[in-house]
Amino acid sequence: MTILVTGATASVGRLLVDELVAAGAPVRALTNNPKKAALPDHIEIAKGYLGKPETLPAALENIDTVYLAPLPAYVDDFVRCAQEAGVRRVVVLSGEPAEYEAQGDPAEWHYYKVERAIEAGRFAWTHLRPGQFMNNTLDWATSIKAENVVRAPYPAAVQTPIDLADIAAVARVVLLNERFTGQKLTMSGPEGLTAPQQVEFIAQAIGREVKFEELSPEQYLAIWTPIVGTETAQWLLDGFRMMAEYPMTPEPTVEALTGRPATTYRDWAIANADHFR
Repeated sequence: MTILVTGATASVGRLLVDELVAAGAPVRALTNNPKKAALPDHIEIAKGYLGKPETLPAALENIDTVYLAPLPAYVDDFVRCAQEAGVRRVVVLSGEPAEYEAQGDPAEWHYYKVERAIEAGRFAWTHLRPGQFMNNTLDWATSIKAENVVRAPYPAAVQTPIDLADIAAVARVVLLNERFTGQKLTMSGPEGLTAPQQVEFIAQAIGREVKFEELSPEQYLAIWTPIVGTETAQWLLDGFRMMAEYPMTPEPTVEALTGRPATTYRDWAIANADHFR
């Protein structure tokens, strides 16, 4: 049966399409912008978006399994349309914070809202819970190019950043093997790193010194609140604080499921060096 990949233009979804095609799996890609996605010529394309529920019935026709990108505001619409279409199985791209969210105010649920809705919808499910993306540090490119500096709070915070390609590879394995049904799979990169250590890997990759400067919590909020809003900025800051108090440790999921080691941040920095030059 054909697998529907939602968010096929997005970072993980686009890589997942290639993973599934390489594995010989039948794929239908849901995207609002097929031209931008530059999808393989021979795959089926459904023009649409999770945020436009009216596009979902056609996209879900004759679909058995769905890879679901996280869009909490529209998850109830997806559940209704998927149930009406007879979808049997959903693999959710969730996030490592889901378990923490579950203990808090339902009004603040994001990843957990999606997980809960899919479980309540009585689909066969698997939740993929990656942590911090390595690609998030591309936000440092502007200050590195302009000043050779990275500014961030809590330099002792230990993260386990993961490469997007590793998330896509795990998703491919799970989509093609039902033995992971009912599991919540936390994923990470292969090592715990602080921001200053990540900065050093970038400096080595581009061949010049890059400094790390610590921001106070107040300075961080002053910078990011106008960009992402008060609640998101505080949520991000709280995450850094938590990782300083409770350092993250690597999860073996990527290697256990794909049979190859997870990508190191050093290798990722080398592959993405041009973004920082």
